[in-house]
Amino acid sequence: MRTRFILSETWMSLRQNLSMIFSVMLVTFISFLFIGASVLMQAQVTRAKGDWYDKVEVVAWLCPDGTSQAASCASGKAPTQSEIVQLQNVIHQELGGVVAKTTYVSRAEFFKNTFLKQYPDGVYQGRTLTAANMQDSLRLKLTDPTKYQVVSEVLKGRTGIEDVIDQRQIFDPVFNVLNKATLVTVVLAAVMVVVAILLTGTTIRMSAASRKNETEIMRYVGASNWTIRLPFILEGVLAAFFGSLFAVGTLSAIVSMFITDGLARTVQWMPFINQGTVWLTAPALILGAMLLSGLASGVSLRRYLKA
Repeated sequence: MRTRFILSETWMSLRQNLSMIFSVMLVTFISFLFIGASVLMQAQVTRAKGDWYDKVEVVAWLCPDGTSQAASCASGKAPTQSEIVQLQNVIHQELGGVVAKTTYVSRAEFFKNTFLKQYPDGVYQGRTLTAANMQDSLRLKLTDPTKYQVVSEVLKGRTGIEDVIDQRQIFDPVFNVLNKATLVTVVLAAVMVVVAILLTGTTIRMSAASRKNETEIMRYVGASNWTIRLPFILEGVLAAFFGSLFAVGTLSAIVSMFITDGLARTVQWMPFINQGTVWLTAPALILGAMLLSGLASGVSLRRYLKA
């Protein structure tokens, strides 16, 4: 009986306060759209890092034939095969616990398998290049990608090696930009959450004020504080539920249009989030919105309807 009464009161309040309920839905939608976007952006960064950091290598570029600005290439000649073997032995002896695998890539292999894939016509910065313009290299797969500095200290400046490059340096600026964008969305989401709390509390309190006579009658006939408050709290929770549901739907549409059907088809070398990521995030967003609205409504009504 009490449950049916509470539900009927909630339904009546919803019908009488549609504009106020819509405002709660709208601010919940915007707030949790930002929250969801920040979560998805961080998930994208994490997924890309996990995939790329497993694949990246440290590249030791060997001295080219001809002039080089590196002091270790003062001879002006590329290292011979025996010198390359000696460098591999040094890596094995001094970096055996850090380097999991060393692969020698000749200039011809690099030209065919890497350069021509990026520049099929062989033209780079207005020049047509051949295998003779490339450099030999040693590709080092590390047991722990974070230990690049150890490898650099051992190999940089060693005769026959022009430079040591950690491929992570290429991706870190991208990750930094994404992390900053995530931080911006988190700040905006935090601001919108504060706005949602204030607006939800104010809206529910106004809804209670518009039915002051009814709540007074309920109090006179012996209704408990929770029986009086619960319909208004449920009103806010339902508004937050639909607002967060719209936010999840919008996030799903954004991921589908701009990532699954857009970036993922044109940029195939990067792993992207998908609808599965959105649905994993959805329960937390919806429950979080409902809980936030329930708490804001309960606190707002506590003094107003206090006996």
